[in-house]
Amino acid sequence: MPLLTTADDQRDRFIGDVYALHGGSTLRYASRLLGGDWYLAEDILQEAVLRAWKHASALGMNASEVRPWLWTTVRHLTIDHHRAERRRPADSTALATLDVSVPDPTDRLLRGRLVLDALSELPEQQRQVIGLLYYGRFNAAQAAEHLGIPVGTVKSRSHYALRALRRALEARGAVTDVVR
Repeated sequence: MPLLTTADDQRDRFIGDVYALHGGSTLRYASRLLGGDWYLAEDILQEAVLRAWKHASALGMNASEVRPWLWTTVRHLTIDHHRAERRRPADSTALATLDVSVPDPTDRLLRGRLVLDALSELPEQQRQVIGLLYYGRFNAAQAAEHLGIPVGTVKSRSHYALRALRRALEARGAVTDVVR
């Protein structure tokens, strides 16, 4: 780490002196201007001191004489804050009611894998009907035509397939609302 030069040492001492001499009174002043918002007042004070540090050489590096400049800067920063607040609409949504959840596909993927495993236990004829009706999005008549069987048989196989699927899922400890 490089050693601080005397100019850097003077600037660091300048900031420490500004906080020591004017920090408390300037913080109270900023808080009054901001209607008692202590946290925002701390932010305003920090920004004002940062600006004082940037202009330290122009201010003469004399911390005891910087109060008028510091208070003027705090006043300007506060005015800027109030103007920005007027420009932005008030946030009417409470943070507690704001839904910031992110969709997680993991549960959906796990359920899908669970259903596929349970389907593997079904007889081939029932798997075909379930595949056409639910994955192929066929209606009963289309599935019957595709399989070359009566519509009633498609309905019967799907009924028994769903019952068997429900039992297979319950045996795995899955919630039964997966199959309705």
